[in-house]
Amino acid sequence: MATAATIQAQQLITCDLCVKPVQQFCNSCQVGLCEDCINKHVKSLKSMKHDIVPFTKRTVQLVFPQCTSHSHQRCEAHCQQCDVQVCIKCITGLHKGHDIVDMTDIIATKREKIKKETEEIEAIISKNTAQDKGTENKISKFMAHYTDLQKQTNDNRNQWHLEVDNTFNKMESLIQSLRDHHITTLKSCQSKLRSQNSSMSQTCQENKKILKSNKVSDVNNYLSKLKEYRSIPQTPDLLLPSLQTNTVQGRKLSIELGEYKATLTQTSLSSLTNEVSFLSVKELLEEAKVIANIPTNVTNLFKVACVGSDKAWISGTDKMITCVDIHGAVQDTVTSTCKTFPDDITVTRQGELIYSDANNRTVNIVRDGKTETLNTTPRSWHPQGLCCTRSGDILVSMGTTDDSLYKIVLYQGQRVTQEIDKDELGDPIYQGGKYVVFVVENNNGDIVASDGNARTVVVVDRTGKVRFRYNNKPPGGKETFGPVQIVTDSMGHIIVVDEFNNCLHILDQNGQFLRCVDNCGLEHPSGLSVDSEGRLWVGLFNSGEVKVIQYMK
Repeated sequence: MATAATIQAQQLITCDLCVKPVQQFCNSCQVGLCEDCINKHVKSLKSMKHDIVPFTKRTVQLVFPQCTSHSHQRCEAHCQQCDVQVCIKCITGLHKGHDIVDMTDIIATKREKIKKETEEIEAIISKNTAQDKGTENKISKFMAHYTDLQKQTNDNRNQWHLEVDNTFNKMESLIQSLRDHHITTLKSCQSKLRSQNSSMSQTCQENKKILKSNKVSDVNNYLSKLKEYRSIPQTPDLLLPSLQTNTVQGRKLSIELGEYKATLTQTSLSSLTNEVSFLSVKELLEEAKVIANIPTNVTNLFKVACVGSDKAWISGTDKMITCVDIHGAVQDTVTSTCKTFPDDITVTRQGELIYSDANNRTVNIVRDGKTETLNTTPRSWHPQGLCCTRSGDILVSMGTTDDSLYKIVLYQGQRVTQEIDKDELGDPIYQGGKYVVFVVENNNGDIVASDGNARTVVVVDRTGKVRFRYNNKPPGGKETFGPVQIVTDSMGHIIVVDEFNNCLHILDQNGQFLRCVDNCGLEHPSGLSVDSEGRLWVGLFNSGEVKVIQYMK
């Protein structure tokens, strides 16, 4: 019975050179061999001595590397002076008189170091896990608080006159913006904690494999990561805003959220709207400033779409869409389905990439590295500009195959819920031509479009009625207005790239010109996006560089 059990155990172990059952073992090289592979193994290492024994009589020992200077010799020592592994002949020859250390001692010391570091990393994992749990509790607390803020806001809505709905829309937008910022910040920290835990767990597994390894090179080549892991990402202590209201019946209504305040002084029904004054959380800087220059390898950089506070998707005039961080490191790449290049790119509130493919008439989303089709436009219409709304719907600007007509379509899932194409007189709102019509939603529900064919910014309200058009030159501008990509920020500002005058125009939500950003070295700007910190990411068409610009206090 013992013999049969031994044979069965051996059959479970295969030869290291093929898949046949192991029968012999080379003690010198620490490999299992079948009968057919013994000669193959010996011939492959002719210069080495091989101690071939039955597998059941094998001995486990360190496998020392072959000496490159002396055949049939293995390097079992290390020359400290020359920092090389040496054999016995090397010690009595070229390295005679040098400080020689037994490799076994070195390996033992390194094993002990690896063991201690692994124990410390596991302790850090435990601390990270506790920090992660605390962060999760904070996220729950913040979510509950912001839900309560929204409820308070809606409860107070009934106390205000119907004509001040716009004020509460702004308040809800601010709450959403603050919540998104805080939750994004906390989740970003949580992501870093989990990412570090994952990396450290993998390192521990690799270290444990090294500890079990008999190969000198595996242990000797070990590189410590302990210093990197000792720094645990800290969860920031964010200040929760509070909601304050005051009502003086028939005369004055006020509501405050943090540093934001809206006050209504009631005089007559006709002047209610004009009496509302808003104190913004952030104010425009007198001069914008560049806080980062991000070099990229994108040819003819055209589109930029920010993800959170420190990353953005960018694309040019090829199929590739690349995600880079604020330091210029490539985080991800996607090969689009486009025949030439995406007409526009954007991201959802969950950070998923969306792009338009005009040739295939599709709007696509990238999930877990795979591309899915969200919508297919009607025959003879091709999608161009994209915007994900606050409610999760998608605005798509589209033109006919001959570029003679343009319209903006609102998709709720795959269902069309609104089409914007003609004004009250039945005339086209957007002009036909070869340029992309970019689109974005503002905080008050306005749909803002950059119509490069008409060289105009066109703003319609949520019903599709034209509110205003803007096509002014910037102060001191020599060329006509050349709008390209366009964004809105948390304060309702409209910011548009003027590629003809190498600058950005900043307007208020009613189309009044506020600032011109022309001091940041914007040579041939094209792409534009705003991150969760309220900074502008501007893509330069020729250089492929992205400039991160701070323009608000």
